[in-house]
Amino acid sequence: MGAVGTFRFDLCTLPPEAEALRGEVREFLRETLGDMPPVKRARSWGGFDREFTRTVAARGWIGMTWPRRYGGHERSALERYVVLEEMLAAGAPVGAHWIADRQSGPLLLRFGTEAQRERFLPAIARGELALAIGMSEPDSGSDLASIRTRAERVDGGYRVNGTKVWTSNVHRADYMIALFRTRVVPEKKHEGLSQFLVDPKSPGITIRPIIELSGAHHFNEVVFQDAFVPEDMRVGEEGAGWKQVGAELAFERSGPERYLSCLALLVELIRAAPADPGERMAVAIGRLVAHLATLRQMSLSVAGMLQRGENPNLEAALVKDLGTNFEQEIPEIVHGLLGCEPTARGSDLQQVLGYLVQHAPSFSLRGGTREILRGIIARGLGLR
Repeated sequence: MGAVGTFRFDLCTLPPEAEALRGEVREFLRETLGDMPPVKRARSWGGFDREFTRTVAARGWIGMTWPRRYGGHERSALERYVVLEEMLAAGAPVGAHWIADRQSGPLLLRFGTEAQRERFLPAIARGELALAIGMSEPDSGSDLASIRTRAERVDGGYRVNGTKVWTSNVHRADYMIALFRTRVVPEKKHEGLSQFLVDPKSPGITIRPIIELSGAHHFNEVVFQDAFVPEDMRVGEEGAGWKQVGAELAFERSGPERYLSCLALLVELIRAAPADPGERMAVAIGRLVAHLATLRQMSLSVAGMLQRGENPNLEAALVKDLGTNFEQEIPEIVHGLLGCEPTARGSDLQQVLGYLVQHAPSFSLRGGTREILRGIIARGLGLR
């Protein structure tokens, strides 16, 4: 066993320009979202609205930290954090730019070619380009390194065969960044992986909807049958995909989306609480708010690390693990306190509870399962 490591959660204070931005974002959301019902706000980052995305882009709030030459605005990671936090707290439908802004754009900035950066990043920053993620596969479970979809070299590019699954919003996306196996290395499954920009409307690609328990269509299965991907759409070096995915997932796991997905239900619980809630309810609400404040500070600390150019992979994994535990307990606590039943109709509280009861089980799957995250944490601390 190696030396035992430590977490690096430092208290992070938002600079004045970030706090000043908060009021501007709140006013924008009040005007734009109006009286959006709580059950729609509960969708949080699952809402997909291209018109809203273009409006956000016009305010300069997509690609905020990117260089200006690629359509960005060269603002701080902490200013971006404030915008994101307010959007999620308000339940804004950010899905049309969410993936590209959070991880695909930073991935291209770090590993993409100059031609890819010039082509894709300005369009993302203008709110014109939606991206999806193609990682998971039907037979891989949470072991991403065991993927089997093959990309074999042919003249001018690669021929792809295989299947991706749980591919969020790929049926609406303009491109997906997919992880394929370009070389089989026996007993070294982390080698021979490469990432590609893929047009999901290309010949040989079939998108099959996966309908959720609620009846919504968000997830998809994507089947590749001799699909062609041009050479210039490979992201980074061939075979470097595992390293790149690790960097990408650090962006995916560290933000406030990992503890705000059930905020709409917590708000409805507080609204439903009587003036004298009694000790049991007061303690439960107080504990939830305290957990929320703690997770926010941890997440904000990760944003500070990103601002300093550090790698917060270990801390991001912990925020995601603790955050999803927090999110998943809120529906159970609300049901236990109020005794109301989740439903698609009824009061705002019942509708929000109904929506989240159906969706909360997936929160510990997206962005890495508990087992994967705890493995990352254990290795980072030198415990395995």
